[in-house]
Amino acid sequence: MPGRTTFTTRLCLVTPAVPAAGFISAFEAALAAGDVASAIVASRAGGTADGDLAKKLAPLAHRHGCALLLAGEGDAGRLDGVHVETGLAGIRAAIAGHHPDRIVGAGGIQTRHDAMDFGEAGADYVFFGRLDGDAAPGIDPKAMELAAWWADLFEVPAMVMGGSDIASVREAAAAGVEFVALRNAVWTNADGAAAAVVAACRLLGTATEVDR
Repeated sequence: MPGRTTFTTRLCLVTPAVPAAGFISAFEAALAAGDVASAIVASRAGGTADGDLAKKLAPLAHRHGCALLLAGEGDAGRLDGVHVETGLAGIRAAIAGHHPDRIVGAGGIQTRHDAMDFGEAGADYVFFGRLDGDAAPGIDPKAMELAAWWADLFEVPAMVMGGSDIASVREAAAAGVEFVALRNAVWTNADGAAAAVVAACRLLGTATEVDR
């Protein structure tokens, strides 16, 4: 498939495994602060996504034009789709159950072959890295290499997990990756989640004139 044309990298937010008190307010403030294309309700420590939290976040996300996805293969309910990391069979099952009305994202990619299989299966985006893979300030080198390779060659959008430093979004943008996901860089930011989103959008060139 031919490479994609020039575009602006957009932001995705990943919820923390254990949201702190006041998280819902922080989530809404983050969405109101800048261009957030999507958000993924990540799995809890036990391995299942918090469906109750997702239901509370959904109206806030939709109010701000943000697609909200549930990590795992559970009931998406009124959400916009699911983020699946259970291999090709799981992705195919999710596509059969959710397309064409909802988004199905494919994660758990280890190799180029995985990415091509998931893309050919009909995933709406392919995700490089882990949802909790932001321990280092920068983007994981393997994830970044795979995301850059994919974005250069294929039409299906790529998303890469950013680092714990907001500045890591620059790596994704420089490589032409369509979406960059942030977790700790936003939710543990000393100045608050809204300030983190403003900073990320400035780096990506998606900040409003007021934010600039």
